[in-house]
Amino acid sequence: MKYSELAQLYEKLGATTKKLEKRDILAEFYKKASDLSIIVKLSQGIIGVDFGVAKQMMKDVIKKAYGASDSEIIHKFKETGDLGKVAEYFTSHRKQRTLQHHELSVRKVYENLMKLPSLTGQGSVERKVDLIAELLSNASSSEARYIVRTVIGDLRVGVAEGIIRDAIAKAFNQESKDVERAYDFLGDYGEVAERASKGKIKAEIEIGKPVRVMLAERSKGLKEALEKFENPALELKYDGFRLSIHKEGKDVWLYSRRNENVTKQFPELVEFARSNIKAKECIIEGEVLAVDKHGRSLPFQRLSRRVQRKYHIEKMSIEIPIQMNFFDIIYLNGKNMMHEKLSVRWHALKKIIKQVKEKFQLAEHIETKNLKQAEKFYAYSLKKGQEGLIIKNLDAFYQPGKRVGYWLKVKPILEPLDLVIVGGEWGEGKRTKWLGSLLLACKGKGKFLETAKMGSGLTEKQLEEMTRKLKSLIIEEHGNHVIIKPKIVIEVGYEEIQRSPKYPTGYALRFPRLLRLREQEKTADDVNTLHDIEKLFNQQKKVRS
Repeated sequence: MKYSELAQLYEKLGATTKKLEKRDILAEFYKKASDLSIIVKLSQGIIGVDFGVAKQMMKDVIKKAYGASDSEIIHKFKETGDLGKVAEYFTSHRKQRTLQHHELSVRKVYENLMKLPSLTGQGSVERKVDLIAELLSNASSSEARYIVRTVIGDLRVGVAEGIIRDAIAKAFNQESKDVERAYDFLGDYGEVAERASKGKIKAEIEIGKPVRVMLAERSKGLKEALEKFENPALELKYDGFRLSIHKEGKDVWLYSRRNENVTKQFPELVEFARSNIKAKECIIEGEVLAVDKHGRSLPFQRLSRRVQRKYHIEKMSIEIPIQMNFFDIIYLNGKNMMHEKLSVRWHALKKIIKQVKEKFQLAEHIETKNLKQAEKFYAYSLKKGQEGLIIKNLDAFYQPGKRVGYWLKVKPILEPLDLVIVGGEWGEGKRTKWLGSLLLACKGKGKFLETAKMGSGLTEKQLEEMTRKLKSLIIEEHGNHVIIKPKIVIEVGYEEIQRSPKYPTGYALRFPRLLRLREQEKTADDVNTLHDIEKLFNQQKKVRS
């Protein structure tokens, strides 16, 4: 299929804000599409793939593809705030053209883009620039816009997973719930669409293919969580990074909560899995922590360096050792364990894990309905520097990709909020080179709503690090103020939530402070909602009354 046809699809999708209309446009396109799997992945912008191309590198791509100067590119970017439109402009006003022009196909674009993540080390930047510049040099103006937007993860056509799901269902006469169920097991809507087009929507767990994980809901408190279940288990809520380990013989794959393959980042964990999981085939889940030489857990921020690292991994594994804590099993030697009760799954997990103390072990776990015992365990978790407890229903099955109330998280009152950075202000005095304050937003009413400004609680080191991360995401600048693409998610602590007409949420956070970055585990779509803030505000009032 020609890439120009996909570009026309993007134009149609971007021209409407109506979800049902977007669904119908996609459904009609899917029906006639060749390369269906690729088309579906590109419809949303190849979510979950980090191409390793920052905006500065993309400016270098545009410079190479069109012969534009740095000043011309910067001027156009400030004018549009969209590197896609910058590429579109220079395509129409290019100073140099390739001698041989080749019409782009969807497959060619996809293949070039999918080579990008694997390019690391010396010379990788130049190779990435060449791969993208090759596409742009053969692209029409609208094609160039969407190629650039796809690479930098900012497609701007308003298509979320739910619309993709419903479009596949409508295109191939399937039920949306069946499409989503297949996605739970396959983790790839492209493959789901291929199966749906052949009338074979049913899917099963496959080793090596990521499965959507089960999620926990918030609970009002420990007492309420215990009362919720007849047969509860209590586990530490670790301040770490959730991982699923797939093992088939000696082959091992590691997947994050967002289904990203992070196997290369944890080579020692792969070796531990080969040696200490006593099963031919399995998929097990747990939480990996960064630890010090005494086995004490370190802040998540230290662990995130391991997740981000693409090279010198062996050195990083020595500098930042890890500890793996397992809490569930969903597949064992050819059997789907999701339909078994948690009590059965936990027993099966204990049988196959050969524990290595403080390195490769079962999550700390007790089974009780006694509130005093639970409170003691809760205090123990917090003393160890963990986030709280997860209360689980031992009689419940495993429901992938959903918060269905089978797991409840209990954290201290005034639990932190996950918010996305949407703006900021350049500092003054010695802070002029940094973004001195950050504007934070939650989700609500179909958009991001500002609810806090954070600055006074940041150290100079934090300001420098955050500015480095956010510079490439600046969309607009108005004097001292900047508007930032909502991408970087942070966990925010605060003293209290107050009513305030200053922000569109109607609430403000008193003394907000940065606890940690969440960019490796959460996207802007995962941040807390206005409803969450209202709920916490009301809980806060009850505690004080």
